[in-house]
Amino acid sequence: QVQLVESGGGSVQAGGSLRLSCAASGYTFRSSCFGWFRQAPGKSREGVAAIDSDGSTIYADSLKGRFTISKDNAKNTLFLQMNSLKPEDTAMYYCAADPVEECGGSFGYWGQGTQVTVSS
Repeated sequence: QVQLVESGGGSVQAGGSLRLSCAASGYTFRSSCFGWFRQAPGKSREGVAAIDSDGSTIYADSLKGRFTISKDNAKNTLFLQMNSLKPEDTAMYYCAADPVEECGGSFGYWGQGTQVTVSS
């Protein structure tokens, strides 16, 4: 059974940083594509970043330079380092996975989410 469990969310003031984690289990971590998404109240879900099995990354243009996606294959864990946070980054953050080596834009597995709240 595939499980994705996010952690690391919380409340932070603008300009602060948070590091989200996503622990994965139930399938081959190192040969999969992973992504981070977020959804703010009243808004549609948007992609934040994705990482291929070989470590290649892609980011939403608006977040480049502030957010960094990474993974630890030995620990089956995905990360999202978020710096210089802004109030508009407030959202529920989700990790997602697809058991393919190269990200193709669709994800079959999702975590339950972790809330990030940024105050001004």
